[in-house]
Amino acid sequence: MKIFVAGATGVIGRRAVPLMLEAGHDVTILARGGRRSRPRVSAGVRTVQANLFDRAEVHRAVLGHESVVNLATHIPASTARMLLPGAWRENDRLRREASANLAEAATLAGAARLVQESFALVYPDCGDGWIDEESPIEPVRYNRTVPDAERAAQRFTANGGVGVVLRFSAFYGPDAVQTADMIKLVRKGWEPLPGAPNAYFSSISHDDAATAVLAALKLPVGIYNVTDDEPVERRDFARTLAKAVGARPPRSLPAWVARLSGSMGKLMSRSERISNRKLREASDWIPAYPSVRVGWPATVAALRAGQTRSLH
Repeated sequence: MKIFVAGATGVIGRRAVPLMLEAGHDVTILARGGRRSRPRVSAGVRTVQANLFDRAEVHRAVLGHESVVNLATHIPASTARMLLPGAWRENDRLRREASANLAEAATLAGAARLVQESFALVYPDCGDGWIDEESPIEPVRYNRTVPDAERAAQRFTANGGVGVVLRFSAFYGPDAVQTADMIKLVRKGWEPLPGAPNAYFSSISHDDAATAVLAALKLPVGIYNVTDDEPVERRDFARTLAKAVGARPPRSLPAWVARLSGSMGKLMSRSERISNRKLREASDWIPAYPSVRVGWPATVAALRAGQTRSLH
């Protein structure tokens, strides 16, 4: 299959592209127009330059491909920067404009499939109840453009294609800035997440997110939660990380931390016990790390060994 990938050099893309190659696919990745140098890529990958906000350039880049995978994001460089006004402006524009351009280009190019990255932590607080794809979403200010990206995939489906939306839970991995920030907090004696200690938090490792992208190339039309098998309570999330780094069990963050963190704090305080049942039943995808109880020790071990995966 000829696959066009936007966002190929991000933490998920640089894992997913080699998997596509191993599966025998013909892969083209996007380099943003105007850059002086192209990204380092795996052997056998083609690179094209285009500006995702330029419809004509995107249309030309997508021509000749059977599937389009949109993993393009712009995540602030640190947890602290995520709280700043305007920090998500570029990411909002990618969800709103770039997703629409890619979906339109895929339709005009006659592509059969579009895979769109989305975000699972837009569901409401459901306590200890399980959340599936039929649950309504309640974005907050900082991620209000999540529905825009999903609607682009739905328009592609309405035009006769197979639109697949992957709602990823909270990422973690050895090459995530947020992971490093969480470890720093835990070592200082604080839990890394706001919210009640018994509130649920749903996660997915970078590696398991990448295998889900590969699985999406065969999924039926629809929205799929990409999350591990066992969402854990915040106290367990923090204690598992603390144990992995050799720190004492941390204390809960004061309630005012969430209030001062604006919409980000509001969303991250929700209890979201998200189910991956639909994805598991529709594919052969199985997370290598069924919960952070397994994933955190593996992530910390990789950090200590300096083993961060990249696309060479």
